[in-house]
Amino acid sequence: MFHRHRSLLFSVAYRFLGTAADAEDAVQDAWIKWSAADRSQVADPKAYLTRIVSNLALERLRSTRHKRETYVGPWLPEPILTSRDTAEVVVDAESVSMAMLVVLETLSPLERAVFVLKEVFDFSHADIAEALERSETAVRQAAHRARGHVRARRPRFTADRSRQRAVTERFFAAATGGDVNALMELLSPDVTLWTDGGGKVRQAMKPVVGARTVASWFAAMGTVSYQGVEPADMRAELTEINGGPGMLFSGPDRVIATVTFDFDAEGRVTAIHNVANPDKLRAVAGGAAHGIGT
Repeated sequence: MFHRHRSLLFSVAYRFLGTAADAEDAVQDAWIKWSAADRSQVADPKAYLTRIVSNLALERLRSTRHKRETYVGPWLPEPILTSRDTAEVVVDAESVSMAMLVVLETLSPLERAVFVLKEVFDFSHADIAEALERSETAVRQAAHRARGHVRARRPRFTADRSRQRAVTERFFAAATGGDVNALMELLSPDVTLWTDGGGKVRQAMKPVVGARTVASWFAAMGTVSYQGVEPADMRAELTEINGGPGMLFSGPDRVIATVTFDFDAEGRVTAIHNVANPDKLRAVAGGAAHGIGT
């Protein structure tokens, strides 16, 4: 029974936490609690397990809060590979995108938990209150605050999936070919590049802003060594990352970085998320695609 719902539990925990490693730990802890429970008293295993993993993830989110506040450079979520068919489920894909997970980081732990369970998994306020052991009034207030924060920080309109994929393919060709002008055509004038090296590898410590600067940054990747890997030894590929099209860079013996994009309604790239912290690339390096369905 537990294994039937394992993918769902990971989906919940990952949206709570933004890291695959912590989500897997929460799921494993849920398994331990499930194994010790008196299952004869469990009327709805799916709801019971979701409640367990939600509380475990919420507890873990609170305990990791300080680490993220003292993180070296910009903190980005840990990327995961997702299957192409999952990416076509637009609501599921949007809720696990890098951009959305970054926005969720601005919420309090309770607001994030309530938003995920209500807006993504369609739990009722009453069910969330029971799951998180809060009053229904507190849950409704948290949901209202969370929705307001998310709406203020996320664009209402974004390009359709096929256009996003086409722009990503053009970006990939221009970046690997070192074509600055072609890259600039794809970027919004005020595009922002966020790079996460976590102090482990050299990355920009602050956001890089502006089409020309960002285009030059990516065009140089084909001409200079990156993290000790020469251009001739670098492999780049298009793949599905966090429910959308992305780029994966690898050296001879390791994954070096992932790159994902945020788009406006015209299909121009408005934000780029570049994760290079090796501690955050283990899920991607493993090669297994995660289900993110709700």
